[in-house]
Amino acid sequence: MHQQQGFRHELKYRIGYLQYLELGSRLRAVMHSDSHAGTEGKYLIRSIYFDNYKDKALWQKAEGVPIREKFRVRYYNDDFSYITLEKKVKNNALCMKSDAEITKEECQNLLEGRLKWMRGHPSQLVQELYAKMHYQLLYPRVLVSYIREPYVYDAGNVRVTFDSDIRTTLYHRHFLEEKVADISTADQPWDMILEVKYDAFLPTIIRDILQTNTIRQQAFSKYEACRRFG
Repeated sequence: MHQQQGFRHELKYRIGYLQYLELGSRLRAVMHSDSHAGTEGKYLIRSIYFDNYKDKALWQKAEGVPIREKFRVRYYNDDFSYITLEKKVKNNALCMKSDAEITKEECQNLLEGRLKWMRGHPSQLVQELYAKMHYQLLYPRVLVSYIREPYVYDAGNVRVTFDSDIRTTLYHRHFLEEKVADISTADQPWDMILEVKYDAFLPTIIRDILQTNTIRQQAFSKYEACRRFG
């Protein structure tokens, strides 16, 4: 199945542990935990990002190109029974994500360069990646991992997430492994990324919580942060 969201607003903030404690307490008073987060309210995300030999996606982010896209494969809690291929499109401050579920076998073939199955795939997104792996020479570049703590607020379709322990596999080129060898990208042990996504408007109650003197909005890319190491 192929799903495509409309464009959404996306705000990002780099925060420390004390800011997380303050904001988390205030947000939990008005938001509820995402139902996919489980009993602990968190889950592990692993994303395999694609780029070409010229690092097009990387330099476009670094140069602030206003309209750009990235492909990635994503799975959760090291469970290979549910894997998605995703394309994220960035248009200035707006983002849109398309995704399609693929099997573990399809994913393994994709990551190892066996691509014929993609040509006739029912998902247009899979077919699009197949074409771009040929004429843009995209290939799997790095595995990015982190812990996500998500909250939702129905009005405005708001989603607030705290992402921590962002890790990269460096030059490692083997994916879908049960045991991952990676390192932290954080400058400080408790660095986190606060992300806020919403549709047409951000409700005042959420906006007021975020308007503190201790945080400021800034651009941040997990892919770019992990590529600092290779």
